[in-house]
Amino acid sequence: MKILVLTEKPSVAKEIARVLGCNQKQKHHYEGAKYVVTWALGHLVTLAEPDDYDPKYKTWNLEDLPIIPERMKLKVMKETSQQYRAIEQLSRRGDLAELVIATDAGREGELVARWIMELIRWKKPFKRLWISSQTDQAIREGFAQLKPGTDYNRLYQAAVCRSEADWLIGLNVTRALTSKFGASLSAGRVQTPTLAMMINREAEIRDFRSVDYWLIEADLGSFRAVWRDPKTGDTRIFDRERADALKAKLQGQIGKILHVQKTEKQIPHPLAYDLTELQRDANRKFGFSAKQTSNVLQRLYEQYKLVTYPRTDSRYLTSDMVPTLLGRLKGAAIGPYAALAAPFIRKPLTITKRIVDDSKVSDHHAIIPTGEAISLATLSADERRLYDLILRRFLALFCGPCRYDETKLTVEIAGEKLYASGKVVKQAGWKDVYGATDFTDPDREETESDDDSAQLLPQAAEKDAVTVRNARQLSRQTKPPARYNEASLLSQMEKWGLGTPATRADIIEKLVSSDTIERQGSSLIPTGKGTQLIELASEELRSPELTARWELELERISKGKGSMEQFLSGIRKKAAELVDEVKKSSAAYKPHNLTGSKCPDCGEFLQEVKGKRGRYLVCSSRECSYKREADGQLTNHRCPQCHKKMEIHTGKSGKYFQCRPCNVVEKIDNESTGGGRRASAKVNRQLIEKFSDQTQLGSSLADKLMAALQQKKDE
Repeated sequence: MKILVLTEKPSVAKEIARVLGCNQKQKHHYEGAKYVVTWALGHLVTLAEPDDYDPKYKTWNLEDLPIIPERMKLKVMKETSQQYRAIEQLSRRGDLAELVIATDAGREGELVARWIMELIRWKKPFKRLWISSQTDQAIREGFAQLKPGTDYNRLYQAAVCRSEADWLIGLNVTRALTSKFGASLSAGRVQTPTLAMMINREAEIRDFRSVDYWLIEADLGSFRAVWRDPKTGDTRIFDRERADALKAKLQGQIGKILHVQKTEKQIPHPLAYDLTELQRDANRKFGFSAKQTSNVLQRLYEQYKLVTYPRTDSRYLTSDMVPTLLGRLKGAAIGPYAALAAPFIRKPLTITKRIVDDSKVSDHHAIIPTGEAISLATLSADERRLYDLILRRFLALFCGPCRYDETKLTVEIAGEKLYASGKVVKQAGWKDVYGATDFTDPDREETESDDDSAQLLPQAAEKDAVTVRNARQLSRQTKPPARYNEASLLSQMEKWGLGTPATRADIIEKLVSSDTIERQGSSLIPTGKGTQLIELASEELRSPELTARWELELERISKGKGSMEQFLSGIRKKAAELVDEVKKSSAAYKPHNLTGSKCPDCGEFLQEVKGKRGRYLVCSSRECSYKREADGQLTNHRCPQCHKKMEIHTGKSGKYFQCRPCNVVEKIDNESTGGGRRASAKVNRQLIEKFSDQTQLGSSLADKLMAALQQKKDE
């Protein structure tokens, strides 16, 4: 008898099949003497759509809501149905005695496998492969220590609850808002409170009023000192006259040092990475989006086997990993990392609670290198940069703290007290790994440092005399809160328990794709549509506290402490309440993207929307289907009046050239484009190639130039 192994992706199936000796490659599986290895393609099975319950739901009507099925149905996804049928056929083989779930070791991976098992009606025994890296050794050890599949029933229940909650809340509220206000308004139990946080920040920025203030700094020759208010300790002075008076009072005066305080301080090494912290760091240092980091990290894990399981929420390791750490260091000690790793390889590693803590690891430990050897030249630039972050953070775990002396001086001049501070590194410790000299603690939120914190202070003693060489009045302005970037938004999502490390990047991308937020440089900014959506959405759904409570309950269910039935009952009730609130709403939606152009079919104003191929103008009337491109492709065809390049457009009567400045239109005579979309797309390409200078060059630039010259000669 053989064992059926179900993986999540073909690439993982290929590696597991190789390790298990399954050398017979079939179209939908690998086979060997003991194992048959097949794969899903992500989700092959999903929750049924509303129209699968009743055809009337194909049309979105407010009166049909809420849609709350008594029992949620499953359906095979049309795009991947062939692979599903192949797994179903395999499951009917009489020589397969049991199944091993080898999908990703997490909540979503469990759901992928269990839903397939439910639809193929798998009744035989099943076990669970639970590994944190894709190395050959990890796969072999994992198969030698397979867990009973039923041990993960609670994890499966939590995954079902999450999926059904997203369906019941997201689908119902999205349909209700869209039907009520006649616009595509997407809402959800995680994306809506995330968007609300950004809208609130925009309101803070909009309402902020900048105020002038001044700092008084005294140049005392060998160091600088800053005045502080004796009552509040604030260095800022908001009264210009008071600042002027203080500057004049201190200018040229002689004072003395009242107090010298010298303290040794230290910054412990940073914790290992979980997914969210790695996404934050990659965004701060490289400008990576959260989704980009996830994608690159997945390749390092799956394709190169260089790092451990990515979608973790823990920043600690487990005690059973301690014997493997030296081997991981040796494996990673290549190229520029050899010299950095050498000191740790020669002596016993220092393992502390800051590195290993079983109580702070649930499903998966922190992200660290696997120790697999690889030529760094095989990695792309992005892969190399992300691997560098992970490897240096791993090396930093075994370093001592960064130690420095901080000296603080209190100076009295003309009855006023001024303060100076300086820092001197005694032992760089873990900062040696980064070659850094600053004093930032990477595990704390970034704050504005004191202007004088980096200065070197002279040897000084109490009662030493000082003279003010120059008193400076520094003009400043209060600043509004910063807009969110991906790093700071991820921090807020983590703080409020919005989503999981595995889903936060997708939530941000969903907000971007739904045109509720947009990227401007490194900042994430809500659009007019996003602002209106939050105004129309339920106040309760906007609140991060509600979603945080739901996420906490999902965590309790996965640990066997919460009730699946009770959770879903509450979600169903809340979905009905949220829909009812939309129905009773007296608010109005005013499209933020209306243009001054009117629809040629019905006379309503056109809206400008973003599509996959650029911007489009669509009619604002729901009953009208008029749509056209907003921006035409610029071509080399010249306007007969102004001789500027004309755009190419598609209209009701076919394709035409248009000169926007002159509003000259020329019809393009071309053959019939029978064959529908594909033929039309082909004609588009041909026309653009003929008339545009934006086409890609072929194999020979000379050929292109010769053809262009010949065409000009023929004309």
